[in-house]
Amino acid sequence: MDDRTENQLGIALRYLCAVLPMLFYGVVLVVIVSRDRDRLAWALADVGLGVIGLVLIRWRRRRPWPTALATALLTVFSTTATGPAQVAYVSLGTHRRWRQFIPVTVVSWLCLVARSSWNGVNQATVVSVVTGTVILGGLIVFGLYLRGRRDLAVSQREAVLAAGREQLQRIEQAKLAERAKIAQEMHDVLAHRISLLSMLAGGLAYRTDLTAEETRETALAIQENAHQSLNELRGVLGTLRSDGALEAPQPNLAHVDALFDEVRAAGQQVEVDDTIDNRELLPTQTGRHAYRIVQEALTNARKHAPGSRVTAELGGRPGDGLRIRVSNPAPAGTSAGPGGRLGLVGLAERTRMAGGTISHAVQNGRFVLDVRLPWEA
Repeated sequence: MDDRTENQLGIALRYLCAVLPMLFYGVVLVVIVSRDRDRLAWALADVGLGVIGLVLIRWRRRRPWPTALATALLTVFSTTATGPAQVAYVSLGTHRRWRQFIPVTVVSWLCLVARSSWNGVNQATVVSVVTGTVILGGLIVFGLYLRGRRDLAVSQREAVLAAGREQLQRIEQAKLAERAKIAQEMHDVLAHRISLLSMLAGGLAYRTDLTAEETRETALAIQENAHQSLNELRGVLGTLRSDGALEAPQPNLAHVDALFDEVRAAGQQVEVDDTIDNRELLPTQTGRHAYRIVQEALTNARKHAPGSRVTAELGGRPGDGLRIRVSNPAPAGTSAGPGGRLGLVGLAERTRMAGGTISHAVQNGRFVLDVRLPWEA
């Protein structure tokens, strides 16, 4: 049921509650007139005021307290106005405006007393006043109950909307986080490949002593790296068109020897000290992070200390964690080039995602990058 239909049913129910007492008192008036024809004008006036009260409740929402006050005053002279007066009074109670509600309550009770005292004060008057007071109290409770239900419905609706907004925010945050990881993956892949291409192309540009065969081999290496760059870029971008998850297989620590061979073939001097025990027990995700960290560290060394000798130390075992230590000479005055220090920012973020720690500093003229990743036993 939509809100419009529900609102229409609510209006119909309120008018029904107003009309039923009118019908009851109308039947009473018919009985009285049938016994005493002289009271016909009085009965018609009573019904006329009741109809006026029925019309007035149309403004119970826009003018709640004037409507409730006017219909209450009508009950002094009209019994059929009792139904509209009660509906207007309950509607005022649902607004919970005490400065208006309390005075109208007092006026309604005085009108009840005045109507009951038209024919003098007797036992019937007392019974009528007591009964009317009980009904008035019940209307107060009912009005407050309706207000409580409305407040509860509003709070539940707001809670659902808030939960929906929070869910959307979590989804957007998850998307942004995943895209950030993909962007980091793209940076790691392309920075490595492009730096290799730069080194190989630089060799062709400045080396005049290369033989035709060496030149051909270098050109083939450039071609191969460019081809691999396109393939890896296509793989990373493909994740943006699908569900954002990085496709398998992804390189891990088992591929690090091939990485060292690749950079050596491109001309980078790398010394490796690998003392990792039980390498096959390393979690896949940790191995992947480790591979990308080594790859980025070698890329940074090529950018900031081109042509220098790089030392890579890998060690660790289950329960002790995995340590990656890469160092290279730190010549003074070397420009960081485009994206300077962004590689370290990416390394720090990747290490944080893996639950590890990272530090870097210049020690004895060498830039030392030290990363430690968790490796549970």
